[in-house]
Amino acid sequence: MINASFVNKLKADYKKREQERRQIISRSNDVLFQAKKTIFALQREEIKVAEEKLETMETLLKKMEKEFGVTRLREEGAYHAAAEEYVEAKTLSFVVTGKKITPIKGLTLGYDSYLGGLCDLIGEMVRIATNRAAKGKYESVAEMKEKAEEIMNSLLDFDLTGYLRTKYDQARGHLRKLEQMAYEIRLRKDL
Repeated sequence: MINASFVNKLKADYKKREQERRQIISRSNDVLFQAKKTIFALQREEIKVAEEKLETMETLLKKMEKEFGVTRLREEGAYHAAAEEYVEAKTLSFVVTGKKITPIKGLTLGYDSYLGGLCDLIGEMVRIATNRAAKGKYESVAEMKEKAEEIMNSLLDFDLTGYLRTKYDQARGHLRKLEQMAYEIRLRKDL
């Protein structure tokens, strides 16, 4: 009834796809783990450690792009999560080191990775501002607020939907936290 060679071809294609999927998930988890460690290092302002981890992630992502191709990678949710977390870590490094946020060279990242990473970046900026305020670096809170406002203003032009809209709304909430922190610091200075 069914062609045996057709079924065998389906099995081979399926097996290959599943092997790729497992490899992509495993490597993506490595990138995700490194991204979280990078963000934590940046929160502690350990720039050298963060730069080393960013290089490690970039090497892993480039190898994945070469081996599987960008189209194949984008089919896997684990890769998407890793790419987004990488963008968050990389852009946080730009913020912490005072660099302008620009496209990341050497990798083929989708708009969704950039937009999700930028939205998540605002939450990390709140953590850095909080850590700095705890150390008495109150002026840093106002600086972080200004940078976060600039990022949020650039995101206003997008009509985000789905999970990106959720991330955008969370970023707006984080910006409000920065605004509140800056306001309270200003009040205390004026007293």
